[in-house]
Amino acid sequence: MVYLNLFWAYLKIGLFGFGGGYAMLSLIQHEAVEVIHYGESQPWLTPTEFTDIVAISQMTPGPIGINSATYVGYVATGNSVWGSLVATFAVCLPSFILVLMISHFILKHKENPIIKSIFAGLRPVVVGLIASAALLLMNKENFPDYTLSIAIAVVSFVLVHYTRLHPILVIVLAGVAGYALY
Repeated sequence: MVYLNLFWAYLKIGLFGFGGGYAMLSLIQHEAVEVIHYGESQPWLTPTEFTDIVAISQMTPGPIGINSATYVGYVATGNSVWGSLVATFAVCLPSFILVLMISHFILKHKENPIIKSIFAGLRPVVVGLIASAALLLMNKENFPDYTLSIAIAVVSFVLVHYTRLHPILVIVLAGVAGYALY
């Protein structure tokens, strides 16, 4: 039953998670941390494990949605590779199907004002979903002291924007500052 639950949960995430991995985070958290799926006794992950997978997904190559699907599938099925495969396949399947179905239509009608309006309307929705994901990760597990975290963020912004330091160097410096301060 857990495989069917994984497939259904990640099929929904893949179908409704517009805007990429960060936009999917709130859906992934809901399905993996908050919902007790049919026939199961507890959610697949704890809030701490969810935070860990977000961090690990940032350090590993690949989209965050696929990385988290792979990890959640593995954990939810008792460390089974089959669970990883089912969840990863399910999160990717809607994209493949939608691209195949819609690509011809969009290419044919890309100059249509209605189509342009639809895409213009989707842009703020994606920004809102990404902002929701950022707020979702602002908890005491990730930021024990908000003032230090805000200070690191402001200094990082200033370094990237005004001194033109390479963003990867700023990320490393922010990581070292976070490690030293926390």
